[in-house]
Amino acid sequence: MKKWIEIIMACALTGCAASSEQPPGQEAAPVVEKQSPAAEEAERETAIDPKVLYLLMAAELAGQRNQYDVALDGYLQAAELTDDSRVAERAAKIGLFVKDERRTEEAVNLWLERDKENLTARKIAILSALRRANKAEAVDHLNALLALDPGGFESTLVEMIKLMEKDGKDDFIYGVLEELAVQHPDQAEIYFVQALLASKMQQYPQALQKNSRALALQSDWHKALLLQAQLSSQTGDLEAARGYLEQALEQTPEDERIRKMLAQVLVESKAYDDAVDLYREVLDDKPDDGESQFAIALIYLQQQELGQAENYLEKLLHDPAWEAQASFYLGRIAYNREKYDKALVWFDKVSQGPLAFNAKMAAVSLLLSQKRYDEAAERIGAMETKYPRQRVRILLVKAELYSETGQYQQAFDILTDALQSYPDSRELLYTRALIAEQLDKLDVLEADLLKILAQNPDDAGALNALGYTLVDRTERYQEAEAYLQKALRLQPDEAVIIDSYGWLQFKLGHTDEALRYLQRAYDLQPENEIAAHLAELLWVTGEKEKARRLIEEALEKTPEDRYLLDFKKRFLQSDE
Repeated sequence: MKKWIEIIMACALTGCAASSEQPPGQEAAPVVEKQSPAAEEAERETAIDPKVLYLLMAAELAGQRNQYDVALDGYLQAAELTDDSRVAERAAKIGLFVKDERRTEEAVNLWLERDKENLTARKIAILSALRRANKAEAVDHLNALLALDPGGFESTLVEMIKLMEKDGKDDFIYGVLEELAVQHPDQAEIYFVQALLASKMQQYPQALQKNSRALALQSDWHKALLLQAQLSSQTGDLEAARGYLEQALEQTPEDERIRKMLAQVLVESKAYDDAVDLYREVLDDKPDDGESQFAIALIYLQQQELGQAENYLEKLLHDPAWEAQASFYLGRIAYNREKYDKALVWFDKVSQGPLAFNAKMAAVSLLLSQKRYDEAAERIGAMETKYPRQRVRILLVKAELYSETGQYQQAFDILTDALQSYPDSRELLYTRALIAEQLDKLDVLEADLLKILAQNPDDAGALNALGYTLVDRTERYQEAEAYLQKALRLQPDEAVIIDSYGWLQFKLGHTDEALRYLQRAYDLQPENEIAAHLAELLWVTGEKEKARRLIEEALEKTPEDRYLLDFKKRFLQSDE
């Protein structure tokens, strides 16, 4: 606004510059000289119409008072009365700011009449046409822009998409670009931007198709190669993603960002050794790169090479940006090594950052596993105060505490109360169903699991829990079989589901089939409840010694497990 006031004042003062005051006491000669045509033209160009001056000053004052509609009217009227493109530009920009599509169009048309090659005017015209969903006008302006600025065409299109992000017109813009592509089939930039837009709309196969067209026209286009890698990864074609990234890396071998992208694809492909090699190449150039050190540590954790992971995590302890994350995973390593006190120390070091809450939850789970219930309860209480937004997760671990100490009714009550506020929470419903089984509330168990399945019929966990309960606590075997067969189809290698189906076969008297499933489940996951099922089958089929060894070995590791103790009471003690 200050700029425009200065222009106005400069124009208003132009007429005074040619006059001079006569010295006192002297009379000016009454000479009237006729101006040349060139001088008359110059005067016309520098003079400003009083009406225009008034409109501009009124518009500026309105703008200073945030009366933008009034300012816009003033500038529009002034733009119609003057050939100065700057007035129309001002009107167009105010119209764009207040999102007045009609008057923006009017102003930008005046602007382009006065300066048809102005790129900014053309861009605003495109934006205005897109917002008014005028396809033909948008295509015309884009064609003009392409002729005026072919080098900046792609960046302008991307800018338009970003500016219209909240307008919800991605489909319309895509259609405009489709029409433009028909008119310019050899313009790779159009296909590339279409691919970006389709990716934004999560239409990945369509994005791949369009970007492939761009690469067919410019096979070594760096940005298109990176986009194709990203799209390939999103559609699950990790091998293709790897190839495109390797091609991009050949073009810019020093590009650390691409090297890391390739390493991430290799991790997803489970090519862990290759990924580590790439991250080490980054570290050769930047020895203190925390991201690469952390990534290598996670890879080694995935491979269960705890010592290697520990080495890299310890290096990060001196880096404030990575110290908390390193401490968290060092805590997990200590837990896996059954060094529980050390693990607790590491978890407690994570006092801030995105893993702070998870570290506190891990500490509580550790204390529960060690039956340090009072300490766990104290920590849970502190978390309830500090993390109100994590109420559901905290209530779930609180229910676990009650369950671990045999206070099933208290656990059931707090979950029931929580469901008043979060009636569709899958975690709350599932956990209450498990607690309900302990209280013989099988009607609640069934209702909760069926509600989960109504929301997601393919929830394998709910299918298994319902099917297993019907097998173990009722004789509704036909219903149970339907649930368990579906769960097996969804997760054929999940040990607990295989165990449930084997237990069903045992109940049906199909001992050979039961043995096949229960043995496979135990081989996949030697968990105590599965061990108890397998041992019972072995016992009743006459392999008592084998069953006895199985249970005794399991009891050596977890002497207080309720499934193992129940088997011992029912079979081993009665057989003595």
